[in-house]
Amino acid sequence: MFSAHTYQSRRTELQKQVSEGILLFLGNIENPINFEHNVYPFRQDSTFLYYFGIQAPRIAAIIDIDQNKTIIFGDELSIDAIVWMGQQESLYEKSLKSGVQETLPFQQLSSYVQQAQKGNRTVHYLPPYQAINKLLLSELLHISIASITPSAPFIQAVVAQRSIKEVQEINEIEKALHVSAEMHLLAMRMAKPGMQELHVANAVQHYAYDQNCRFAYPPIVTVHGEILHNAYQQHYLKQGDLLLNDSGAETAMGYAGDLTRTFPVSLSFSARQRDLYNIVLKAFEEARDSMKPGVRFKDIHLLAARHLVEGLIGVGLMKGNPEEAVQAHAHTLFFQCGLGHMMGLDVHDMEDLGEQYVGYTEDEPKDTHTFGLKSLRLGRKLETGFVLTVEPGIYIIPELIDIWKKENKLSQFINYDLLETYRDFGGIRIEDNFLITADGFRLLGPELIKSAKDIENYRSNHAQ
Repeated sequence: MFSAHTYQSRRTELQKQVSEGILLFLGNIENPINFEHNVYPFRQDSTFLYYFGIQAPRIAAIIDIDQNKTIIFGDELSIDAIVWMGQQESLYEKSLKSGVQETLPFQQLSSYVQQAQKGNRTVHYLPPYQAINKLLLSELLHISIASITPSAPFIQAVVAQRSIKEVQEINEIEKALHVSAEMHLLAMRMAKPGMQELHVANAVQHYAYDQNCRFAYPPIVTVHGEILHNAYQQHYLKQGDLLLNDSGAETAMGYAGDLTRTFPVSLSFSARQRDLYNIVLKAFEEARDSMKPGVRFKDIHLLAARHLVEGLIGVGLMKGNPEEAVQAHAHTLFFQCGLGHMMGLDVHDMEDLGEQYVGYTEDEPKDTHTFGLKSLRLGRKLETGFVLTVEPGIYIIPELIDIWKKENKLSQFINYDLLETYRDFGGIRIEDNFLITADGFRLLGPELIKSAKDIENYRSNHAQ
């Protein structure tokens, strides 16, 4: 945990942004894998972590704005629980570390909320994503699950506060990135023909756990990098493949790293692989260098798309005017997703609160219909203190090619005949994490090799 003062200050600032009522925070529970007592590793709700820092299941909290008090609701360990798990720090002791003096049994949460409702006081709550919390809200508020309506003022206040990272948060993110960078170097050292993808994924997970970290998200370690969120790890690596490794560590306090590197299973890139890799790297560098406060990330996304198109024209896969091609969204045959997202306590920071609040504004809402742009999680103007990813890519998806080619879609920009010879190419992504500063940006974590030459040299000198 951070200091008690940290959590007290955060809660005090939050109270200033919501005028009246009570703020209800619901923690997460331990979710069963296949029966009640065999559970997934516990992960606390990130907003609960931000304001209270307590890593314990089945707890809740209320900030009573009208009465200016804060209460944590939860149950202390019974003797039966102590028999099975041993004596542990009490909830009251944990609450004191969070700067909260009052705790009550979990069952009293219902009566507190009901009293507030009887007094015609507003009960503010955030969007629930665990099924148990949807049920709990339904019971607490005496409404149907379909009638659950999160509080927009509460969401907006939380997003505004969590979006601007404190120095101590940046330090935690950089801890995660130091571990993440070493995970990627390990993957580069060990990957070789005949090995399965899962061997690489398991090795980097082992390294993370040895550093008291776990994965911030399910890793994407695949020779089919064109599958954007590929969870299948049974393929064997072979000469001529590209291995895409999208993996990041999460610290014990919940802060994430999110890095991607793509490298050849052979010790060097083929000519085609090098050409397309350098196109992605150029787009990455141009997007990175354009970041500063006040610039819309959507515009940076489109800038990266234009550089991808220019490079693809250079190798003959696209044709025509690059600007017109991007306006027509022709680049989305190769770059179907967004350029990046916010990052922090969640690898996709605060997206449980709604992209319309986190990545966009009422004045500039998200395009939810256009292929490519509908997958751009962040489009708003950048601000000092934001932490985000930059991750352009080229993805050759045979099924998508077949659909577009059958329709002769945007053939004025696509060289379908040459593209047919790339059907089995795969995908390339390069991703780093950045802090937006007053005059631009700063790379977070160590500089992880990314040029084709540096990757080849590292692989040649360190491959196991």
